[in-house]
Amino acid sequence: MSVTQQQVLDSLARIKSPRGVALTNANVLSPISASDGKVFFSINVDAAEARAWEPIRGEAEAAVRSLPGVTTVMVALTAERKPGSAPPPPPQPSRGTPGVQPVHAHKPPPQGGAQSPMARQSEIPGVAAVIAVASGKGGVGKSTTALNLALGLRDLGLKVGLLDADIYGPSVPRLTGLHDKPELDGERKMIPLRRFGLAIMSIGFLVEEETAMIWRGPMVMSAVTQMLRDVAWGTLDVLVVDMPPGTGDAQLTLAQNVPLKGAVIVSTPQDLSLIDARRGLAMFRKVNVPVLGIVENMSYFQCPHCGTKSDIFGHGGARHEAEKLGVPFLGEIPLHMAIRATSDAGNPVVDSEPDGPHAAIYRAIAEQVRDQLKGVIAAA
Repeated sequence: MSVTQQQVLDSLARIKSPRGVALTNANVLSPISASDGKVFFSINVDAAEARAWEPIRGEAEAAVRSLPGVTTVMVALTAERKPGSAPPPPPQPSRGTPGVQPVHAHKPPPQGGAQSPMARQSEIPGVAAVIAVASGKGGVGKSTTALNLALGLRDLGLKVGLLDADIYGPSVPRLTGLHDKPELDGERKMIPLRRFGLAIMSIGFLVEEETAMIWRGPMVMSAVTQMLRDVAWGTLDVLVVDMPPGTGDAQLTLAQNVPLKGAVIVSTPQDLSLIDARRGLAMFRKVNVPVLGIVENMSYFQCPHCGTKSDIFGHGGARHEAEKLGVPFLGEIPLHMAIRATSDAGNPVVDSEPDGPHAAIYRAIAEQVRDQLKGVIAAA
């Protein structure tokens, strides 16, 4: 039995806003997506009232999660300051006026000043190290690199998981050939799918491939947090996170949520890609995440017939950038039909051609990453 939008609305009608109004009558709910047991919606309020609404968001999520047929719930709190609005005034002493106090009166007093966003970090139980695979722009082969890097770490004897956090364009379902829906364990956590000896989770397992993910920042942040915390990862040496391109909400959510042990930056040799890669590297440094190194993908094309190398996108730019910025250069991955074909077929090259030259390149990159994580993960 699958839950309906009306059932969701009926459950939300029993929850009161901070002013005592039924949530469904408070004019704060986004359109509700409910299909195949998965429910997504947001609560949209003014930024001045966000703290008072956070417990309501939690109540709403718990109410929907308890409905029969619900397997996954994501409820985001979208808080935006109205144009031209000023910060809320301090609460005034009550003069006995009947009625409910303004929402800002419910805010707890500050505790010793502003708290750093990084203070919210906490380890994922059972996961020794979380690393991000990122790029400044899309189309550079980041997801293919993330998957084959995870397989390379597996081949070194490590227990590895792969989280596809690219909310807007999840590629891991296609790259792994997995399209099943994750089941829930006794604690109502999602059980990651398994293939190639990896524990794998992706937002693409929860929504259809053709679905357009038109989500505000808080919805993205909520989804990333749930895929980190509400998944039964088990015991892992390394969790590889395939990030969306850029330096936005998903990257900051990950950095603020878990103490990342490092980031791998993927770029092509092109100047434009390197400019964006530089921004991504700077972002991780600003949030005190170690940069494990730069990978130059599509580094060159080698003709399969005559063996001639062609630098289609230039060559050596990522190596030069790594030297300039003082970070490790992890290796060059060629532009080759075997990598493309095996990726499209859901059989990544490290697993389908383990003795080939391309698998050897990915494993060499994985060795360098593993060596930098020594002391955090058990030696293979």
